[in-house]
Amino acid sequence: MDADDESLLEALLAGEHRALARIISKIENRSPGYRDLVSALYAHTGDADVIGITGSPGAGKSTLVDKLAEAYRDRGETVGIIAIDPSSPFSGGAVLGDRIRMASAVGDMDVFVRSMSARGTLGGLSTATADAVKAMDAFGKDKIIIETVGAGQNEIDIVRTADTVAVLVPPGSGDDIQTLKAGILEIADVFVVNKADRDGAARTVQELREMVHLGEESGLAGGSGGHHGADVMSGGDAAVDETDDEDEGWSPPIVETVATKGTGVETFIDELAAHHAYLVDSGTLAEKVRQRHAEEIRTLLREDVHSLLEDELADSGGIDGLAEAVRLGETDPYSIASDVLAPVEACIENLETETRADGSSRE
Repeated sequence: MDADDESLLEALLAGEHRALARIISKIENRSPGYRDLVSALYAHTGDADVIGITGSPGAGKSTLVDKLAEAYRDRGETVGIIAIDPSSPFSGGAVLGDRIRMASAVGDMDVFVRSMSARGTLGGLSTATADAVKAMDAFGKDKIIIETVGAGQNEIDIVRTADTVAVLVPPGSGDDIQTLKAGILEIADVFVVNKADRDGAARTVQELREMVHLGEESGLAGGSGGHHGADVMSGGDAAVDETDDEDEGWSPPIVETVATKGTGVETFIDELAAHHAYLVDSGTLAEKVRQRHAEEIRTLLREDVHSLLEDELADSGGIDGLAEAVRLGETDPYSIASDVLAPVEACIENLETETRADGSSRE
C-alpha cells in the first residue's frame, strides 16, 4: 500500500467522512491499490449490523430507509446507507446517484448515504457493495442499510451481504405475492407491508401469512435458519399466530408500516433487533459470516482466473482468431479451453509441489 492510501486509511479509521467517501470511490472504480485498502479494512470490521432492504418497485423502500435511519439516530446510533441504483447503459454509473435520497439525513454527518451502481449484476448488487460495507464497518457505523433496486428471483444476492433481509410488499399486490413465491420467500427474515393505510393491506398480510405457512410445509422457507409461522405486527401491536412452542428456528414476522408517517417503524426496528439476537444466540450469524467469506473468496478467484485466462487468450491470438479457427474446422472449443488452461494448471501443480516440499523440509 502506498503512502497516500495509508494516509487515507488512517483518516477513515479516525472518523473522517471525506476519507470514507474517497475509499468507497476507489473500491467502486476498482482503482489501483483498492485491494490492499480492502485487505487492511478487514482487521477493523465485524461490529456493524448489516440490514438489507428489498422489495418490488413502488413499495416505498427509500422512504422507509429514511425513517429507519432517523429512528436509529434518535437512539444514538450511527448509520451508513448504500442505495443500489440502476446502472446507466452508457457510463455504467448509478443513474440516480446524484439525487438526495434521504430527506432526514441531510446535514446529519452520522448518517452517511452512498448511491452505487448495480452495474448489471444479476442480484442488483454491485460487486463492490460488500467491500463498501466493510469500509463503513471499519469506519465505525453501527447500522449499515443496503437498499436494492427491486425484487424478484435475481434479488437473492442481498442475502450474501446482509445479516438480516427485509422484503417490502405494497398492499393489494396479488401479482407481487405470486412473484415472491419464485424466490424471495427463502431470503426474507422480515416481511413489511408498507403503505398499510391503503386498501388491500389486510388482504396482503393474509396472503403473505398463507405464503409463509405454505413455504414451511413445503420446506421452502428459511431465510436465516428456517421459518415456522408468521407473526403480524401493526404499529406496535402484535397478533401472534398459534405455533408450537417447541418449534425451532426463526419465524419471519409481517410488519405493517406507513413510512411517510413513521407508523410501525419502531416495531420494524424491534423485529430487526430480534432477528439479530436470534442469529447471535443460535450461532447462525457465525455460519452466515463464514459463508459470506467463502463466497468472497470464490468471487475473487473467479475474477483473477478470468483475468489470467484473458491474458492467455490474447497470447494465443485473441478470441476472434480462435473462433475463426473453429469455424474453419481447424480445432474445437474444448481443445482451445484445454490449451488455454494448461499453463494455469501447470502453475498450480508447481505451487502444490513447492508447498509440499517446503512442508517436508520444515519437518
